[in-house]
Amino acid sequence: MAVDPRDVGRALDAVRSRIASAGGDLERITVVAVTKGFGVDAAVAAHDAGLGDVGENYAQELVAKGRALAPGVAKGLRWHFLGTVQRNKVASLTPYVSLWQAVDRVAAGRTIAARCPGAEVLIEVNGGDPGRPGCAPAAVPELAEALGGLGLAVRGLMAVGPLGPPETARPLFRSVTALADRLGLPERSMGMTDDLEVAVEEGTTLVRVGRALFGPRPGRRGVPG
Repeated sequence: MAVDPRDVGRALDAVRSRIASAGGDLERITVVAVTKGFGVDAAVAAHDAGLGDVGENYAQELVAKGRALAPGVAKGLRWHFLGTVQRNKVASLTPYVSLWQAVDRVAAGRTIAARCPGAEVLIEVNGGDPGRPGCAPAAVPELAEALGGLGLAVRGLMAVGPLGPPETARPLFRSVTALADRLGLPERSMGMTDDLEVAVEEGTTLVRVGRALFGPRPGRRGVPG
């Protein structure tokens, strides 16, 4: 079933209400519509509902959706790549990606810089979960310096909250904000559908929401529909 822009518009109003209720400034917090698992119609619906930022976790899905979008819609969207950067996928992604949200090692940054000099990136911070990607907090300053030395524009930090109740994400989000402030980085991408209020309270500037906008995911698709 196609995603209806009217439904997304109503859902977006609800997301913005949640942000405001948590004390967030709607002028300073960007909602990134995560279309992972949905077809290209989700990206079109986000655009038609007034959202300019969309995110994807899988390179194949992002490229397929980018190719399928009509030029008028494509010009109005800013793609965020949310997945771990695989160097062999960078070439196919660079025509579409505006912000690489999950850079966690110099090798990935070097490949991005070679293909897209001056690209904007965020550093993914791992809060101590050995099963997740991300840079250890203590290593973030060195990585930020290295990425800047490659000519990349390090805009901020990104983190994924741990599994469990939303409140369990608070220590990580608080530490990411403190680290971003210490490094003078303006952006912090924290908070998803379940824990966005905690992220807002702890200083996020980007919230990544999929289910809150589009409903339950139908599952990963290799080609948009």
